[in-house]
Amino acid sequence: MIEFTLNEQQVSTDVSPDTPLLWVVRDNFKLKGSKFGCGAGLCGACTMHIDGVAIKTCVTPVAAVAGKSVTTIEGLGTPDDLHPLQAAWHEYAVPQCGYCQAGMIMASAALLTANPRPTDADIDQGITNICRCGTFQQVRAAIHDAAKA
Repeated sequence: MIEFTLNEQQVSTDVSPDTPLLWVVRDNFKLKGSKFGCGAGLCGACTMHIDGVAIKTCVTPVAAVAGKSVTTIEGLGTPDDLHPLQAAWHEYAVPQCGYCQAGMIMASAALLTANPRPTDADIDQGITNICRCGTFQQVRAAIHDAAKA
């Protein structure tokens, strides 16, 4: 059994230790916010936090999170209590198709934790997630707005 904390709840799973965390969270725990994009850890649609650090989970084996804390987009905020980034995402109409947005928000939350007042250059360097809709200007504006919250 692999035991870890998922969105502040202790969980365990008996899947193969090399199963990507993304699939464990989506298939075993039915949290569908994080998406599969490239499968190579490049696009960031699968980004979650492991002990507060943004990690691409399509290439992270579930064994790597044993005893650790995993936060998904579902654990970041709720519809009744949005995280400042989720509120800013809405205010700036960031999502177009929305596919990459959970990973983009999780990467942005980790950036703001590490750097509460990022510059445009910090954002450009820190957020490497790919958005095919090209909403990078809105992402940057939303991050700056959330940093003020």
